[in-house]
Amino acid sequence: MKRILAALLAGTLFGVGLALSRMSDPTVILGFLDLFGHFDPSLAFVLAGAVGTTLVGFRIALGRQRPLFADEFQVPASRAIDRPLVVGSAIFGIGWGLSGYCPGPALVALAGGVGTAFVVVPAMIVGSLVQRFVFQNRTGV
Repeated sequence: MKRILAALLAGTLFGVGLALSRMSDPTVILGFLDLFGHFDPSLAFVLAGAVGTTLVGFRIALGRQRPLFADEFQVPASRAIDRPLVVGSAIFGIGWGLSGYCPGPALVALAGGVGTAFVVVPAMIVGSLVQRFVFQNRTGV
C-alpha cells in the first residue's frame, strides 16, 4: 500500500509541475521546437530544472542501500545504443514534434479535458500495443 501511495503522490506532484510550468500545453512545446519562427525557450528552463533535480535526487537515492518501498533498485542493465533504441527514439521524436505531447503531459492534458489529448492518448495506446505485438513476434517473449 505504501508503494501505491508513494506512486500516487509522485505522479500527482509530477502532473501539477507539468501543469504549472505549462508543459501540458502543446503550443509551448511546439514553440520550443520552432527554432526559426516564434521560438519559446521556456521548455529549456524546465528541462534544466529537471536535470538539476535529477542529478541531486539520483545521488541521494542511489546512495541508499535500497529504495524506500522496494527490495532493490531497478536500473537499466544495458547501455547499448542499438537500432531499436534509435528507431524508437526517432518515432517518439516525430510524434512529439507533430503533436506537442509526450506521454506525461498528454495524460495531464487529458485529465484537464484538453481536446487534442483525446486524440493523442488513444494514439499512444495504439502505438504501445503495436510495439508490444512487434516485439513479441520478433523475440517470442
